Order: sequence, then C-alpha cells, then structure tokens
Amino acid sequence: MMIAAWMSDSWWRKTLYVSGGALLAAAAYIFYELLSIKEEQELDSTDSIILHQFSRPAVSPSLYPFCLKIETYLRMVDLPYQTYFDGRLSAQSTMPWIEYNHERVSGTEFIIEFLEKKLGVSLNRSLSAEDKAIAHTITKMVEEHLHWTLAYCQWVENVEETRHMLSVCDLLQWSVCELNGSLVKREMFCHGIGHFNSHLIHTLLERDLRSLSTLLGDKKYIMGSKLSSVDAAVFGHLAQAMWTLPGSRPEQLIKGELPNLARYCERIRHKFWPEWVLDYEDLCSEPFTDVYKQHGLFSCADTFEDMDTQSPSHKCSPDTDRSGRSLSDSDIEVDQSDAELKFEA
Repeated sequence: MMIAAWMSDSWWRKTLYVSGGALLAAAAYIFYELLSIKEEQELDSTDSIILHQFSRPAVSPSLYPFCLKIETYLRMVDLPYQTYFDGRLSAQSTMPWIEYNHERVSGTEFIIEFLEKKLGVSLNRSLSAEDKAIAHTITKMVEEHLHWTLAYCQWVENVEETRHMLSVCDLLQWSVCELNGSLVKREMFCHGIGHFNSHLIHTLLERDLRSLSTLLGDKKYIMGSKLSSVDAAVFGHLAQAMWTLPGSRPEQLIKGELPNLARYCERIRHKFWPEWVLDYEDLCSEPFTDVYKQHGLFSCADTFEDMDTQSPSHKCSPDTDRSGRSLSDSDIEVDQSDAELKFEA
C-alpha cells in the first residue's frame, strides 16, 4: 500500500513539481536581473549616490515598499542619485542598498542615518525629542506590522493582478510571483502574523490603516506641516495600496473610508513624483506601456558634479518640472555649509 502510494501521482510528485518550479523561478529571476545590468556604464560612486533596487513594474516606481521609501526620501531631501537595477542584494541580503564614495550601506534606517551624517541633510531637525520618538514608533508600526499585511494582499491574495504589473515576459511573471508568494508566507509565519487566517490578517490591516488616518487627521504630513523621514516610510507602504492593489480591501479603505490617507498619498506623489501620472488602466494597455518603457520613467541619473553649486536650479530631470525648477525644495532644512554641496572625493 505504501509502495502504491509512493508510485502514484501523489504528494511526492507534487513536491517535486513545486521544488523544481521554485528553483526555476529563482534561476529565471536572477538571470533576468543580471540581464538588466547597465553594462554600458562604469559605476563610479565618487560624489554620487547609487541606489540599487529591483526592476521597475509597469504601474508604479516599485512594488517593494522599502525601495519606494528610499527613492522618495532621496527626492524629499533633493539629493541626486543614480538608479541601478542589477537585482543584487546587499551583503546583508537586503534590498534596497546604496553606494556613496565607495561605501555600501543597506537597511533603510541605516541608509537615512548615513546620508544625514555624510551629506548633512535632514527632514527631522524641526522635531522635538518627543516628536522624534513618536515618528520612530509610527515607522516601526508601518514597517514591522502593516508591511506584512500589505505583502499578503500583494503577493498572496492579489497575485494575479500583481503578475500583470511586472514588466517581464509571462514566464518570468509567473516565476517572480511564485517565488515572492512563497517567501512572503514563510516570513509571515516566522513573524507570527502568518499564523492567522485571511479575515484576521485583514482585521490587523484595517486597524493599522485607521490608526494612521487618526494620527494624520487634517495635517499636511504625518508630523505636521513639514515633511519628516516617517513620511517616506508611510508613503512607500500606502502607495502600494493606492496604486498596485486594485479592488483590494486596503485600496477600498483608503479611497473610501479614509480619504485623508488618499489625499496624503496624492500630495506626496504630485510633489515628488510628477512623472507618475498615468492610471493603472492606461498603463496596462499596450500603447501606454510601450511609451512608459521607452521614456524610462521613474529614474534619476544625476551626480553631485552635475549640480550648479552656485544655484539651486537643476537641469530638467524626473524630480524637476519642465522649467527646471526643483519640485522637492520646500520642506527640508539643510545647513548653509551643506547647501553648497561641495564634497571631497
């Protein structure tokens, strides 16, 4: 009987299929990311921030909240950067990570601390010690709790919709989604939140979103009238619900019952991502998708040497408008000496 069960099309064959599929998915994804390396450029991080992250999807700058967080932060503090879609994880097996003057830093919290120390920019100077503690607490709630409920919606519940957002061939779409779905479920189980059923996960998601809505209230940003680093973290996560989870519970909550969160997301998107203007339905159509890929939206390839040290104006790039005026020039505080942006190699 055991031999018959072993030889039948039962669990061992399914296990073989799943294992083989996972290995194929990993190999295919790594192969694709390696092909996306910009071989024509020699990477030089001298006086230049190089941001390593995953490839762009077809509807937003990133499907990964932490990648969107750091890139939005760089725009908030008006620092030029180069985006590199090599798919290589950091030495700590994390994404995103940056290089600056041949130093490599991973972990979004440590990246921000590094940039504040090296380049003298900060979004938190106007915050009191108590406000900084509150901002830190909100950031941890978003990144350590809300993050997993959104990841569950993205890569487990809405995986078919997510698959079509990936700007890769059908085989790689399936491979990436299978791999990410398995990883999310495993990590959620280790975290503890994965022990609950879908209904309870949605309950936790809703509590976090309603808490954020209450904390935001009628304010322009989370901590008041000025930006702080917590806004990059919150936006990086809420943007996934706003624009990459069509028809999902988090999207319905934000756009329906919690409109202040929707206005908050639109406020930051229009200020720091002016090129991110097309709707999901438009981008999913072939003509718009082709235009999107040809023009390479959501990229910034400036270096500090490209910036005029005597003037705050930039050349026209994704974080400037057509007149060349910086779109991220109001809510930050930078030391006068640092504003000159003169750095030694």
